[in-house]
Amino acid sequence: MSHQTAPISLAELQQPLRPRLERVQQELRRIVEADFGLITRVNSHLFQMQGKMFRPTLLLLAEEATGNADARATTLSAVVELIHLATLVHDDSVDHSVLRRGMPTINSLFSHQVSVIMGDYLYSRAVIELVGLNDLEPLRVLSRVTNEMTVGEMRQLLAHDPLEFSEAEYNLLIRAKTASLVAGSCEIGALHASPPEREALRRFGEALGMAFQIVDDLLDYTEDASVTGKPFGSDLREHKVTLPLIAALPNMGEGERRAVSRLLHCPEPGDALIAEVIQAVSRAGGLDYARERALQLAQQADTELDRLQPSAAREALRASITYVIDRRS
Repeated sequence: MSHQTAPISLAELQQPLRPRLERVQQELRRIVEADFGLITRVNSHLFQMQGKMFRPTLLLLAEEATGNADARATTLSAVVELIHLATLVHDDSVDHSVLRRGMPTINSLFSHQVSVIMGDYLYSRAVIELVGLNDLEPLRVLSRVTNEMTVGEMRQLLAHDPLEFSEAEYNLLIRAKTASLVAGSCEIGALHASPPEREALRRFGEALGMAFQIVDDLLDYTEDASVTGKPFGSDLREHKVTLPLIAALPNMGEGERRAVSRLLHCPEPGDALIAEVIQAVSRAGGLDYARERALQLAQQADTELDRLQPSAAREALRASITYVIDRRS
């Protein structure tokens, strides 16, 4: 399959889109600008720690792959990135995270109150932009997506006994929290395409988004903070149960399970305990299982692209699967 090819960086993937992505960045700044000191200060920090524009990249590639130039693509890409930013701001606040991509989070730099209100501000700016386009279709897709993401967050808060958290529940969670916006970005890029193409791109985005999240959860077990920009083992530190642990638990011995239980019931687990659990998860095959699952989803995403006409943009979408599977941060 395609992602056994040479690894590709996001920068290489974005190279042909660079001028368009720069316009998206300018559009983003225009949308969130405000004559209000605090918002201006938070915005400038937000743009310093802003992500890699992965979702706008997918939207623009989906638009090109379906051969439908859309004058609104720049604004729609900015809106998608804005919604993504809003969820990150809220996530960091809910999780009390102090770092994101190696930089202090809004809540650690300002306050939890500012963080929550800022997330709301970004969402409301996104809605204003969508309404200004006078087209219900993108609004319909993105309002559904933001609702799914919110319900996903709620579902995460309700997972009371982490040791009972099943793979089916995990799939529901990542489909809502991560895959829904990736799928929405791909679908919005294909709003002018035929219904089968639009649906294929939505499904492509959903499978890709789920693979993206599983790889993210794997990196928490395998990569150093200097690479990922967030503290080593931070999911375990925050008592988040992800696929590597879910898959490993049934294969663990009594002593290993006790270590997991100790970690999950300890308010601030130390590095030694986290390292012990990570090793136990690895020995019990949790990392291998999660990697295999990510590859299955990558294969599903790849298959959906066969429904599109051959084009450079379609191959770039294929390359984005390779990027997702091979990324290190």
